[in-house]
Amino acid sequence: MASKSENKSVPVKHRKEGGGQLMQPFQDMDDLFDRFMERVYPRGWRLATPRDWPELPQPFAGKRPNVDVIDRDNEVLVRAELPGVDKKDLEVTMNDSTVTIKATSSYEKEETKGDYYRSEMAHGSFARTISLPCEVDDSKTAATFSNGILELTMPKRAGSKRRKITVK
Repeated sequence: MASKSENKSVPVKHRKEGGGQLMQPFQDMDDLFDRFMERVYPRGWRLATPRDWPELPQPFAGKRPNVDVIDRDNEVLVRAELPGVDKKDLEVTMNDSTVTIKATSSYEKEETKGDYYRSEMAHGSFARTISLPCEVDDSKTAATFSNGILELTMPKRAGSKRRKITVK
């Protein structure tokens, strides 16, 4: 329970430097917030604030990775950008006219300096099903994964090959 002296209102300092009277309410609010946080975190709440932390890698960051589908004469090429994904965390499934790519990624880092300790974690996953422009032979599909780029080369079925049609 707080004592009566802690519940007293503290007069706000009025500063005149900087923006003059227009900025005064904002400066007063900053002072009030600083005093409040110093009571809640007496060891110093400004030691490690989020704006001071280095940028964390955000796996997929709420986005779907970029995927290109390239329709060639005899094959379909699918390229997917999967930064931060290990080959072991990648799953590709397909049928005649769709490909599903699933991936997970995680990042963990710990840092200790004296009595300062920081632990960072980021985890992400995604699944994306891509419709192919034609039927492909999934038994002859080749997949490579290098430098965060997945490439699937899928030969077209005999009846699915691209043909040029002459317009009369």
